[in-house]
Amino acid sequence: MPLVFAGAEESPATPAQERARKIDPRYTQGETVKVAFARNQAESDLVQNILLEEGIPSIARRSRGFDVPDFLAAGPRDVLVPESGAELARALLREADVAEMVEQSQPPAIQARIVLAVLGGGLLAALVAWLLANGSPS
Repeated sequence: MPLVFAGAEESPATPAQERARKIDPRYTQGETVKVAFARNQAESDLVQNILLEEGIPSIARRSRGFDVPDFLAAGPRDVLVPESGAELARALLREADVAEMVEQSQPPAIQARIVLAVLGGGLLAALVAWLLANGSPS
């Protein structure tokens, strides 16, 4: 038995169906990661359309701290893609130069070194200030 009646008219695809047909299943695996930062909704839509043309699905999320109901179209957006499409998305957006790029996060070892350097500098500054304040009387 056929799934549709013979002679039945096919309804045109909805915009959501058209978008879904463009998505490449290779780029839908993994957790979502931030690949770009857009300054407003129009810029994030442009970024999402560039990614969709290459088959990469994406989500635009309002950046933290900017959720003001009176200005729904204004305000910065984070563009997120699945991990499997993140590298290609970064390469495409770097080439298009349409949004601020968010590179991969640094490895934990480098982050630990940065934290230690900042703490060491703070301790050194505190030691110098203490020596100047409690120096020997002349």
